[in-house]
Amino acid sequence: MSPHSTTRHYTPHATLAALGLKLQSLKLFSAVEELVHIPQKIIKHKPVEKLYDAFISILAGAHGLSEVNTRLRSDPALQRAFGRQSCAEQSAVQRTLDACTAENVTQMRQALDTIFRAHSQAFRHRYRAEFLLLDVDMTGMPCGPKAELSAKGYFADAGIRYGRQLGRVVATRYEEIVTDLIFSGGVQLNRALRPLVTAAEQTLESSYSRRQRTILRVDAGGGSLDDVNWCLARGYQVHCKDVSSRRAEAWAATVQEWFDDPHHPGRQLGWLVPEESLDYVRPVRRLAIRWHKRNGQTRHTILISTLEPGDVLRLLGRPERDVSEPELVALCYAEFYDKRGGAIEIEIKEDKQGFGMTKRRKKRGAAQAMVTLLNQLAHNALVWARRWLSELAPKLSRYGVLRLVRDLLHVSGIVEINCGYHQHRFNAKLRHERR
Repeated sequence: MSPHSTTRHYTPHATLAALGLKLQSLKLFSAVEELVHIPQKIIKHKPVEKLYDAFISILAGAHGLSEVNTRLRSDPALQRAFGRQSCAEQSAVQRTLDACTAENVTQMRQALDTIFRAHSQAFRHRYRAEFLLLDVDMTGMPCGPKAELSAKGYFADAGIRYGRQLGRVVATRYEEIVTDLIFSGGVQLNRALRPLVTAAEQTLESSYSRRQRTILRVDAGGGSLDDVNWCLARGYQVHCKDVSSRRAEAWAATVQEWFDDPHHPGRQLGWLVPEESLDYVRPVRRLAIRWHKRNGQTRHTILISTLEPGDVLRLLGRPERDVSEPELVALCYAEFYDKRGGAIEIEIKEDKQGFGMTKRRKKRGAAQAMVTLLNQLAHNALVWARRWLSELAPKLSRYGVLRLVRDLLHVSGIVEINCGYHQHRFNAKLRHERR
């Protein structure tokens, strides 16, 4: 073959190949290559190269690691675009993941922290100008009863069954995953909140002054008195619901005036008597919320927040003159909490649909943790790519993970591969085919 010969290859992932060239130029995976050392014999491919193959396959839409063969191994153009001259067979990738240890998981987390700090917007957030909003939540990861960390727990779509739980912290404004942690199936947010927040602190290198400008938005599962006080003692701003429905009902009895919520018919809001609560280590505002269930019973919950009314109005883009209206302020506090449903819950749903996050199941706990971290890296890489591309095509800024994987990264085309004699990697030029 001539030193400067060009070969043409058809690929169903032409746009993903272009992204591969970009990620190569950024040396995105170099931190993983330097820090992760899996104790496995090298025959043809290094263990870290097989992790790279799994990462590329996830970006290509593989919902199971068995799809490495059909999505990457059968696509030489995509391999070249990501700097791979060949691809490991799916069973070899599976064996490498099974060979991972707890130490390798720690190494992978360190590598992802390095990558996150180099490319994320959340790490460069301007704390003095505005708050950093972190949403924290859990989601079920069904698996067999014999899998490591598998235990009976509650899963939204399947009720009580065996599985694991995934805890996630998302930098909401930037849609970046700060940390993902795997827990036993019976663990809920009341036991996972502190490990998740601690891991996020490490990734973001959060000092006390930064934590004072960081909002933790958490559902009632993380709203116990001990957990809220732990967050308050560390300096965080908190916007969450109290875990106890009985305490909420008792506190709601002190409300002097209820306001109807126009966005949620049948729901009412009311400020608790403005007396300082000795239960919390810092002053908090408490908003009672009540609504009627279908069976006629009345339910109560308490929204706990350290945010000032002016802060909440600015976060929602509302005029600050509304700060003198107790009803409007109450509605804004409730709305700011409700928006978590369109933030972290949507991010989790997008990963389940776009990346097939719940379908990649490994029996060993370390292997499952490594797969989860590869999914985290794929999610963030796609969010960063959307930011780069939206400068030229603003429409892409509205695409979620599902549409990016399904519609954007699956554009077919012809890739021309230039094999220079002195080159250590391949340069590709794309020519899209429109059908």
